[in-house]
Amino acid sequence: MDYRQLGSSGLRVPALSFGTATFGGKGAFFGAWGQSDAAEARRLLDICLDAGVTLFDTADVYSDGASEEVLGAAIKGRRDAVLVSTKTGLPMGDGPQDWGASRARLLRAVEASLRRLGTDHIDLLQLHAYDAHTPVEELMATLDRLIAAGKVRYAGVSNYPGWQLMKAQAVADRHGWPRLVAHQVYYSLIGRAYEWELMPLAADQGVGALVWSPLGWGRLTGKIGRDRPIPAGSRLHDTAAFAPPVTEEHLYRVVDALEAVAAETGRSVPQVALNWLFRRPTVASVIIGARDEAQLRDNLGAVGWALSPEQIAALDAASEELPPYPHTPYRQQEGFARLAPRLV
Repeated sequence: MDYRQLGSSGLRVPALSFGTATFGGKGAFFGAWGQSDAAEARRLLDICLDAGVTLFDTADVYSDGASEEVLGAAIKGRRDAVLVSTKTGLPMGDGPQDWGASRARLLRAVEASLRRLGTDHIDLLQLHAYDAHTPVEELMATLDRLIAAGKVRYAGVSNYPGWQLMKAQAVADRHGWPRLVAHQVYYSLIGRAYEWELMPLAADQGVGALVWSPLGWGRLTGKIGRDRPIPAGSRLHDTAAFAPPVTEEHLYRVVDALEAVAAETGRSVPQVALNWLFRRPTVASVIIGARDEAQLRDNLGAVGWALSPEQIAALDAASEELPPYPHTPYRQQEGFARLAPRLV
């Protein structure tokens, strides 16, 4: 397993990490993702640790806290061997204090996550979404308080707009508080909007990307293609409405390129899609998920080899989309291939 620095921090994370949205399985939405209990979770963690995957990502909102509980049971007795990342900020109830990133909400949410996880600290705490109602000074001061207390080691965000992430970094610098070191983002061969603004910001500010849904919300598994509609039993039947959008033609164009490279390399379509992400600027770790052992082992096969420059170019060309204003002129003038080296 390859290990990378998480942004400009001293924390080293594996190139592949494991997402636990499939743990717990409470509710219609997360139940469609997976329903791993503690025993199955322990088995999946065993496989991950054997492969060098040491970072496990969850969130309080996953199955209404059940994901954290199952993960906590799975890491019991081996807490020092793993890194735990969790997220908070999305609604956990109907009350006015049950959502957001206010001081009161964050302090209460962290204590609740620590209880469910059965640990005394969170290695990486991420704000699950931007809260426009909480002043950024209050947010960053609270994160500083949590880090000083030893309850949180590092802080990051997820799904943040670039201007708000930059504002948070500026406030941290002004007060001498810890900076944000991670941004959990959607990024895949069928969703490259991260490159337009957030990637240059991450390179400039030392923020490492943790990539969620690297297989495009389950669309790049090799099961869907021009002559292969969404198969029966796929979670996409229940969750596609919540997925980042993609046109059918764009999806098929990318899948065609993936299948061609998979045939050349003798690798699976998911392995090729994941491997492409490892070489992208600012990417620290790619979060994989699995409902069973076979799926996990296939995803783990994405490491230990490299795509050729020609194969990367073919995937780039198939997945490229013209970005919106104001990014379009810069892409047209320089081309991303010449811009990318400056982002490393």
